Amino acid sequence: MNPSTWNRRQILNRCGMGIGALGLAPLLNTSAAASSPLAPKTPPQRAAAKQAIHIFLNGGPSHVDTFDPKPLLQRYQGRPLPVDNLPTERATGNAFPSPYRFSQYGESGLPFSEIFARTAECADDICVVRSMYADVPNHEPSFLLWNCGDARLPRPSMGSWVTYGLGSENQNLPGFVALCPHGLPTQGTENWRSAFLPGIYQGAHIDTQFTNIEKLIENIRNTTLTTTHQRRQLDLLLAANQEHLAARGHDPNLEARIESFELAYRMQSEAADAFDIEQEPQYIRDMYGSTVQARTLLLARRLVERGVRFVQVWYSGGQPWDNHDNIQIHGQLASQIDQPISALLKDLKQRGLLDETLVLCGGEFGRTPTVELPRPLLNSGKQLGRDHNHHGFSVWLAGGGIRGGHVHGATDETGWKAVEDRVHVHDIHATMLHLLGFDHETFTYRYAGRDFRLTDVHGKVIQGICRSP
Repeated sequence: MNPSTWNRRQILNRCGMGIGALGLAPLLNTSAAASSPLAPKTPPQRAAAKQAIHIFLNGGPSHVDTFDPKPLLQRYQGRPLPVDNLPTERATGNAFPSPYRFSQYGESGLPFSEIFARTAECADDICVVRSMYADVPNHEPSFLLWNCGDARLPRPSMGSWVTYGLGSENQNLPGFVALCPHGLPTQGTENWRSAFLPGIYQGAHIDTQFTNIEKLIENIRNTTLTTTHQRRQLDLLLAANQEHLAARGHDPNLEARIESFELAYRMQSEAADAFDIEQEPQYIRDMYGSTVQARTLLLARRLVERGVRFVQVWYSGGQPWDNHDNIQIHGQLASQIDQPISALLKDLKQRGLLDETLVLCGGEFGRTPTVELPRPLLNSGKQLGRDHNHHGFSVWLAGGGIRGGHVHGATDETGWKAVEDRVHVHDIHATMLHLLGFDHETFTYRYAGRDFRLTDVHGKVIQGICRSP
């Protein structure tokens, strides 16, 4: 087509989008590391942490059985509580005291349940936030609220935001990795999506039930072409994709696909090494243990050690901590990850990494201090479980800039509701960004005529859990 015959729309499409494609080209040039969208960036403010690990106990762990002891429940066992039951997803009944014993740990005397006794060995490095609250008592929106800052609409995940803001210190590995054994969690890949952020910032899912590198990362090795021939092949593919992108304009899915080819090529040189825990000394592997969760958390340490910016550790696919019928299952679940969490914190500390690594652990909400009532044909006769509770629950943080040996906030004396120094999920996001060097109100991305941010129009930094600079 002769450019002299283009109309205004064609000029804007071909010239404007063509310029956009020219801008993308250097980002995809592996020889120009400084131009890479994953190149390390300096945050605008003083940062206490350089990277983050988010341990997600998906399904809703019970705060009154883990980090928030409530002796009053024992007094009212089997009887109505002195306060009204709050509305949750399902009908609830009388007081249900924890079957687990709590003890105090460390110089700080933080109370932990016996099912997290190994994690409690690090009590003086941990800050427990007991006054969390979320929006609704349902898994799907609560997963998205925690991971993407919005319970309903497509939004970038917090790992994508962090990687967008800070880049990554290793150009041969993804900047954001989601380690989830045994398949996908509830809401699937939406939990680590990049949404309207460029696709390079989307989380890379690794199913850590596998130990063989070819199963951990499919097609990581090319058995038919040398790296030189692969590079020539990718250069040809890149040229074709750039031309296609120029004609289509902004297309996050296509950009993500282009970036995935380039990153996969670079990963061949380092991924096999990063995911090979057999390189670790035997005493380190013994320290973590032999469970799938142990291997996953050891991999998390190996990744942040190699410059990956944000690592998310899911307990498992689905929502394993969702125990409506029998809360004793919490003890079984904790036995798989308690020792590995303790090992991770100690391992980071002995390597000098804990001070620069922010660790967050918790679920999407807590559980009721009362028993869930049986439902016909579903759990008839089973009255040892708890329903979801978004009114009050606990999470804990450690490492980069966190005030260890500290409890922030409180639920009421029954454990139903956060009543003192209440903390919303948005506040946790604001605090994480603050510790990583960002003002959550000004850390934005322009999309569809609006400046978006992880915390939307909410959130405040929880100064009380941050160490003084």
